[in-house]
Amino acid sequence: MRKIKLYLTLVLAGTLLLSCNNKKSNSEENKKETAIVEKRDIWTKEQAHQWYAEQPWLVGANYYPSTAINQLEMWQADTFDPKRIDQELGWAEGIGMNVMRVYLHDLLHKQDAEGFYKRMDTFLGIADKHHIKILFVLFDSCWDPFPALGKQRAPKPHTHNSGWVQSPGQKALQDSTQYTRLEKYIKETVSKFAADKRILGWDVWNEPDNMTGPSYEKVEIKNKAALILPLLKNVFAWARESNPSQPLTSGVWVGDWSDEAKMLPMHKMQIEQSDVITFHNYNKPEDFEKVIKQLQRYGKPLICTEYMARPNGSTFEGFLPVAKKYNVGMINWGLVDGKTQTKYAWDSWTKTYNAEPKVWFHEVFHNDGTPYIKAETDLIKKMTAEANKKN
Repeated sequence: MRKIKLYLTLVLAGTLLLSCNNKKSNSEENKKETAIVEKRDIWTKEQAHQWYAEQPWLVGANYYPSTAINQLEMWQADTFDPKRIDQELGWAEGIGMNVMRVYLHDLLHKQDAEGFYKRMDTFLGIADKHHIKILFVLFDSCWDPFPALGKQRAPKPHTHNSGWVQSPGQKALQDSTQYTRLEKYIKETVSKFAADKRILGWDVWNEPDNMTGPSYEKVEIKNKAALILPLLKNVFAWARESNPSQPLTSGVWVGDWSDEAKMLPMHKMQIEQSDVITFHNYNKPEDFEKVIKQLQRYGKPLICTEYMARPNGSTFEGFLPVAKKYNVGMINWGLVDGKTQTKYAWDSWTKTYNAEPKVWFHEVFHNDGTPYIKAETDLIKKMTAEANKKN
């Protein structure tokens, strides 16, 4: 009888011990799972400045190879052109540029995520060889609202960005059942490259409330910004859940930023959710300096992710000295003249051009790699060399 009691006692003790161990094991697994899915916080000012202090003075361009009319043609397997990319980024490196802002597209992930990521990795390898970091753009509200995979149309003669496409397109934006797919795209893409030191950061949505002006305004939906506002907040959350080592941002581009009370909800949210502050400015140097001072109130590093429209007065010689004074990173629109035809002005959608404009709107190099204006490239090279010289 005593043996039976002793046996039962040992069995009970063993069961309890096993149960405790299982609970401990389950608890540890739960902690691991929680650690995986727990999104990181928006960076503090201190965190943002610590990251920025590790960067050189950032100077570069919004980049797409001259052989591509848009994001899809740049990245799709049939038209991805690493040889040309290598050549053009070599030209950029030669004048001291160290960053490129590059657009992705949700349809590329839908089409073939694995192949897309392989091409992204190839691109990052080329950029890294040229000592250039990449600021990837995940979504974009500009130009054609009806993107389609496959062969892209030929450029419309003498027309600025005649083939650039929005991401997500209008149909996906209006169809909330597709938001799960968009979430998958964001989370998987950021997670895939979350620790990649070749990536400067993630610009989660370019000009989210851009209504496209005269180019596509007849087919734009009036509630576009209202649809994007809550979606953009989700996009920030989805990207942050992937725990990226790089900063997240979305640049303000229009409106009055002089007073928080005057800012639209979209623009306030863009800044609140951004780890570092980005903005666009295509005006004169005086206005550029004014908005820098306005945005300094947020106490975070500033990067101008679009500028340089020569006829507007937005030039390298006018903007770069101001940017250096305030330690603002600078990314102009356009590197090499090509299929996007952004040497033509925005007004080429309403005004007829029959030949090359007297003054190029955007772009730094001719298609053969010679500078459009050598004084510009000399200035970029001189200022970046001085700012980033090694001690």
